[in-house]
Amino acid sequence: MTSDTKIDYEVLSQEAMRGLVRTVLQRIAKSGLPGEHHFYISFDTNAPGVSISKRLREKYPNEMTIVLQHRFWDLSVSDERFEVKLTFDGIPERVVVPFPAIKVFFDPSVRYGLQFEDPEFNADAVDLSVSSLDHNFTEPDHIPMPGQYPSEPATISHLARRNGELVEDHQSESGHRGTAAEEPATVTNEPVDEADVEHAGAEIVSLDAFRKK
Repeated sequence: MTSDTKIDYEVLSQEAMRGLVRTVLQRIAKSGLPGEHHFYISFDTNAPGVSISKRLREKYPNEMTIVLQHRFWDLSVSDERFEVKLTFDGIPERVVVPFPAIKVFFDPSVRYGLQFEDPEFNADAVDLSVSSLDHNFTEPDHIPMPGQYPSEPATISHLARRNGELVEDHQSESGHRGTAAEEPATVTNEPVDEADVEHAGAEIVSLDAFRKK
């Protein structure tokens, strides 16, 4: 070992935190979302290995955040990445995210969050405390509660933030805004009929509020 060799604790801690996210998603893929747990996952759309459709990449050229809460399905988790199917504007899409591409993981139900920074960032200059996430995060007024959907994909919430303005897209099949049943969501690998998800839309949320200005 040379004299200038050091243990990079920052890199090791980032890897450990990504491992935590991996473990959580593996449990969800196997058993579904328990209670009111749901996740905001923000990721770099330009990171190696990220796979999203051309139209989503055009809308979100740098970063996007999905909210795994209600309607999602075929969640698959490996050591290197996770992939999930959900709908955007009524169109089923497959999203693939390598764990190194994740920038923020946040569970609003218990106010627990992890923020990942680029290696060149100074860790001392970034406040990663959960209290800072809690202070800056304000939940939208109309996030549907977790619901159970037998023989259908579990669901994702319906939020969008563009140019700093929060937009809510969620509507019931009747065309009115509504909430799902207050029961745990489930994960299913059954094929999805587009008619079943016609009114479901995936939500993109800006998590800039999580980052220290």
